[in-house]
Amino acid sequence: MGSGEPSGRDVLTRSVRGQARRVGLGAALGCVHQLGEALVPVLIGVVIDQAVAGQDAGRLRLWLAVLAVVYVTLSWSFRLGARAGERGAEEAAHTLRLAIVRRVLDARGGAEDGRLPGELANVATEDAKRVGAVNMALMSGTWAVAGVTASAVSLLLTSVPLGLIVLLGTPVLLWLGHLLSKPLERRSEAEQDRAAHASGVAADLVAGLRVLKGLGAQRAAVERYRGTSRLSLAATLRAARAESWQTGLVLALTGGFIALIALVGGRLALDGSLSLGQLVSAVGLALFLLGPLETFAWVNAELAQGRASAARIAQVLAAEPAVVGGDDPVPQPVRGALRLRGVRLGDGTDRVDLDVAAGRLTGIAVTDPASAEALLRCLGRERDPESGTVELDGVPLNRFDPAQLRAAVLVAAHDAVLFDGSLADNVTPRAEPEDDGTPDGSAAEPAAGDGTGEADADVLTERAMSAAHADEVARSLPHGTATGVGEGGRSLSGGQRQRVLLARALRAGPPVLVVHDPTTAVDALTEARIAEGLREIRRGRTTLVVTNSPALLAVADRVVLLDGGRVGAEGTHAELVRADATYRTAVLA
Repeated sequence: MGSGEPSGRDVLTRSVRGQARRVGLGAALGCVHQLGEALVPVLIGVVIDQAVAGQDAGRLRLWLAVLAVVYVTLSWSFRLGARAGERGAEEAAHTLRLAIVRRVLDARGGAEDGRLPGELANVATEDAKRVGAVNMALMSGTWAVAGVTASAVSLLLTSVPLGLIVLLGTPVLLWLGHLLSKPLERRSEAEQDRAAHASGVAADLVAGLRVLKGLGAQRAAVERYRGTSRLSLAATLRAARAESWQTGLVLALTGGFIALIALVGGRLALDGSLSLGQLVSAVGLALFLLGPLETFAWVNAELAQGRASAARIAQVLAAEPAVVGGDDPVPQPVRGALRLRGVRLGDGTDRVDLDVAAGRLTGIAVTDPASAEALLRCLGRERDPESGTVELDGVPLNRFDPAQLRAAVLVAAHDAVLFDGSLADNVTPRAEPEDDGTPDGSAAEPAAGDGTGEADADVLTERAMSAAHADEVARSLPHGTATGVGEGGRSLSGGQRQRVLLARALRAGPPVLVVHDPTTAVDALTEARIAEGLREIRRGRTTLVVTNSPALLAVADRVVLLDGGRVGAEGTHAELVRADATYRTAVLA
């Protein structure tokens, strides 16, 4: 994350403090409710002493009316206070979810490193919900403090020994409850880690279900998930045991505390220090205390789980970016000349020197797939090279803002996914980008390269669909482009998905387009037609096709062979086929 952006801890703090006014209102209303609850046994004692013992019907009606007003007040204050607290908790969780999603989608990356997609989803849902619930826990804790205070004051006015027992005993109970919550906090964090990992494995299995079936590997996949699920279950059970022990011990301590108050009150009544009504009030207040003290136990458990989830969220928000630096805007217009000098990535390229002319269609063939992957990550600035430089129009990529750079240099990866929605939604942006001076490609220049910049959006989409032959896909679907493609495009075949993905990249119309193996799942005739369509629609604009497909390489203005992570040969497809045995093996074998 940039140096000016808030840290993970700052975001967590703000998500809780951001609802302070609403939670404060809920706490105030809750305190009114607790005061009303504490007044009830006191008023009942007054009724017994002044109305029942004295057989005064008028006073009885008066105090019953007062009791009715108190009940109405505490009922409405509880309802409104609880609503304010729940809303504060939900909005805090919502704020955290947005912060997590922003961090995951940040152009500098890094949040997903070492984490499965399902794990990130678990952090953004369950962990965010638990941290949001801290607002409700803090509010409920305030209620409980108000309740205990009101009870202590009432008991002090009734009997100093009873009031002192409450005032001195409650802090001891809170301290013991905090100590008992520590094991729960540790085991809750382990539980969430295991649950997140199980979610990630499940998501991976579902995403690769078709491949698993094709390989006949369903049983092995099920066994893998079963093992992960068992570990998650064991962690959950350990956390549940810790929670049950904590709750049980706190309740036992609370019960002993209440019994002590009742015992002292009974002895005072026997000594004549308390009247019958005062004894009833004291016992009623002691029983009322059970609620606030149980609330303290619940608050301790919620805070323990919230702290564990907050630590996991902070790890995501504070994740080191995959690429650093770069805040400059991409100058307009973008010519599209790329230059690599001494570029080295440890997993695929080794001192690559390459010039890509602006406005030309360049093919990149490889002898090692790792070289292709490394080159794509480098051009998309998902990872900076270990050494060397990559330049766009003579300016190093690491000087540009990554988000703006990726609008100018669009890398359409082979494993890109379709979104759940219609075919049209996957090809065309929901809203046309505004001309705000950023290099968004389609706004700055026409996607079809016709030089007008004023072509209708429908015409641009139609040309992109036609060039990728995705229009044939649309005609084969029951509702054409309005047909839903399902999650990840699972309702389409592999070749259909590839054509839709290519149409999406062409429709974006960036100044520089890099596509990786866009036709591996289509037949040879369709592939040749797509190659011609790609060349035509991108005429005059910089395009790199990273592939070993002869059909696509044949339409390129120039072809470069990456052999062993370095540039091995250059020329046209026909020249390299005639003169370079390594190229022939890589492309024609």
